Order: sequence, then structure tokens, then C-alpha cells
Amino acid sequence: MKAMAYQQYGGPEVLEPMDLPEPKVGPDWVLIRAKAASVNPVDYKLRQGGLDAMIPAHFPVIPGYDVAGVVERVGPAVPDLQPGAEVVAYNRQDHLQWGTYAELVAAPLRAVGPKPEAASWEQAGALPLVGLTAYQTLTERLDVRAGETVLVHAASGGVGRMAVQIARILGAEVIGTASERNHDLVRELGATPVAYGDGLVDRVRELRPDGVDAVLDLAGGKALDDSPAVARDTARITSIVDPRVLELGGQYLFVRPDREQLARLAAWVDEGRLQIDVGATLPLADAAEAQRMQEAGEAQGKIVLTM
Repeated sequence: MKAMAYQQYGGPEVLEPMDLPEPKVGPDWVLIRAKAASVNPVDYKLRQGGLDAMIPAHFPVIPGYDVAGVVERVGPAVPDLQPGAEVVAYNRQDHLQWGTYAELVAAPLRAVGPKPEAASWEQAGALPLVGLTAYQTLTERLDVRAGETVLVHAASGGVGRMAVQIARILGAEVIGTASERNHDLVRELGATPVAYGDGLVDRVRELRPDGVDAVLDLAGGKALDDSPAVARDTARITSIVDPRVLELGGQYLFVRPDREQLARLAAWVDEGRLQIDVGATLPLADAAEAQRMQEAGEAQGKIVLTM
């Protein structure tokens, strides 16, 4: 099969086209013929070796966690999927080798959910990682309830856009930090925008003098440092980018695959309650350029590879 892969850690240039064997399909796994795979910041961080101490790599490594496509084959222990089913997957495994920048993707059943019928292949491929990350932080770590106020740092980013919309679906009010050029976008998503940087605490306190109920940190650094000053309870600060949140008494989240949650996200898309923004699409062969664009922050919306 055709895939983009790398033989060693390094810059975007280590990604190259390869003809690799078809991945094996275990008893409770499915083989997906990919239509689209999205590019996420974690992809280039892994390519650089940034998580080598945590996740072992078996070269050559096919990067990518997100995929949308059609089920080609199922393992003998898969009870409810048949060839021809249209699916999405957050295909994070315990090691790096068989990712989603490929024509064929093998994924465990726990990572596979239904493709939203209302979404294009490109939109569907962009949903799993950002959707699950936002959902798990808001519902499992922050326990956001209707009527509460949530502060989302980096509200105009990939996870941030999902988080604003999901918090609104849960009935919360949202304040979103973003650069001023993205304030209109944050408003369209349903949040009240505030600017980053010096004076952030004062700007949030002007909107919520008693503080916010929960903080979702997608930026780290100074944004996280400012969060205890605007949160009513530091235990309800969660970060996905800066482990220092633990020192503040908050929580850190590394997203996990979840089949039922993918189905819930797909239902919200089909109901018109959750929008997926695709900023750029490139062919699979341009995966190195796609990762360079992701690292440089050049696209507004998700970057998606098409097969």
C-alpha cells in the first residue's frame, strides 16, 4: 500500500512516500480504506521525537491518528461492523508504526465510530482527535454543567473550536481567549472573545467578577499561569498542553480513543449542532508540506490529507 512514513526522527523532510505491507487485522480490529486523514500538532511533535520517552517507535513510522474511510475487512471478534460501513477513528496505539497517513489503516474497534452522514470525508477525517479531546476535558475532567461559565484558552484553534461548541451544547456560557483577528470567529462559535496577553485577568474579571467555573487550557505558558486568578476552584482547571497544571492543583489530559463518544460527536454533527472547520486539504503525497503548515500555524481550520 502507499503511505507517507519516516525512517528516523527529524524535520518535515524525513517524511517520504513508501510502499509498505498491508497492516495486519487482529480479532477485534477493522481494516479501513482511508478517504481522509487530518494533521494534528501531535503528529509533528512525534516526528521530532518529542514523546520518545513515552511512546516507543518502530521504524518506518506512518504518522497520524485521525482517519475517515470505508471498512474493508473486520476481525472475527468484531460484532457490529461490516465491510462497506463508513467510519471515523482516533487510531492511537501503544507504539508508533501504523498510523493514518496511508491508503489502508488497521484500527482497534474501541477507536472506531460512525462517520457523520452530514459531513464530507474531509470534515469527518478532521473530527476524532479534536472532538474527543474537547469532549473528554469538558465532561470527564471539568464536569461542565448547564448555566456554568467556562474559559477556553486558544478558543480559535482546532480543539478550541470544538470545545466552545461542545460547552454550548452542554448549556454553558463560554469566554474564549484568542488573538483579535480571530474574535469574530470566536463570536460565531458562541463565545465571548477576550484578547491574550497582559491584562487578561482583568478582562475576564470584567465579564465575570466572581470568576469562572472552569478553565480549559489549550495554550499553556502565561495563559495557564493566569488561570488560577480567574478560576473559582483550581481543581477545575484542565490543560492538554502544559503538565504544570498539576502543580496548580488542576488536571492534565491526554485524550484516549472512545467509540461511544465518537458516535455522540457524529450525532451532534448530523443534528447541525457541531461544525467541523477544514482550513486546507492536500493530497497524501504532500504530507510533509501539511505538517510544515501545521507547525507554522498557516491554516485557519484543520489541515486534511486526502487519499
